[in-house]
Amino acid sequence: MKIHFYKYQATGNDFVIVDNRTAGYSFTKEQIERICQRKFGVGADGLMLIEKHPSLDFNLVYYNSDGSQSLCGNGSRAAVAMAASLGLLKGKTSFNAYDGRHDAELLSGDIVRLKMNSVKEIKKFGNDFFINTGSPHFIRFVSKIEEHPVYEEGRTIRYDEAFKPGGTNVNFVEVLADNTIYVRTYERGVENETLSCGTGVTAAALAASVLGYKSPVKIGTLGGELMVEFKISQSGHANNPLDPTNGHSDLFYDIFLIGPAKMVFEGNLEL
Repeated sequence: MKIHFYKYQATGNDFVIVDNRTAGYSFTKEQIERICQRKFGVGADGLMLIEKHPSLDFNLVYYNSDGSQSLCGNGSRAAVAMAASLGLLKGKTSFNAYDGRHDAELLSGDIVRLKMNSVKEIKKFGNDFFINTGSPHFIRFVSKIEEHPVYEEGRTIRYDEAFKPGGTNVNFVEVLADNTIYVRTYERGVENETLSCGTGVTAAALAASVLGYKSPVKIGTLGGELMVEFKISQSGHANNPLDPTNGHSDLFYDIFLIGPAKMVFEGNLEL
């Protein structure tokens, strides 16, 4: 099988994207792993298919590099950039992803502003947090993040009994001045640290609001800079204590992940 693909990156998160509106491609777990393999394939954190949708601009199917599925924030921003190049949108768009409908818009340059779904609860594990932003994320605040054992500690938490059967992504966050945080993420499905994780930095920004950080929160990652905007409901104001088990209905809403997405190259691959 020969496929034509596009390679995109969004703050260092890289993706193979296939225009599947007419080709009718479907891929096995083994084929997805091969495409994303960095020695024998194209190399990517994930594979995405842009498909037709009956009422929205397009349907986005996302696979992690191990063949599992989830929402990918950075991947969705990259898909919006590619959809624009295909003429599927002009400025603004609405599309379907793993966790339902998303709206997005292209800002100046290569910046994509993606609306995330509302977050209904934050769970606490001691001083740590757990937030689902379309994908599950564990958040731990640390110091000297550049020296932190992200792979080793992240992998241990990712497979912890508390998060079975699906496991969790793990984010280590250092709070900085000027309403800024720095985030490093161990991603499940990739099973390694990635240069950036869109749903992860979103979760980290929401957790940082509990510490008094205000929207928009600026985020540094190994792959570049992002920003997260959000609103907090009256019943779940960030200065209020957060229940470790019950959470709050629509605690955060009007959440936007903002950052660059660029095409790297396009090509053909024989599977």
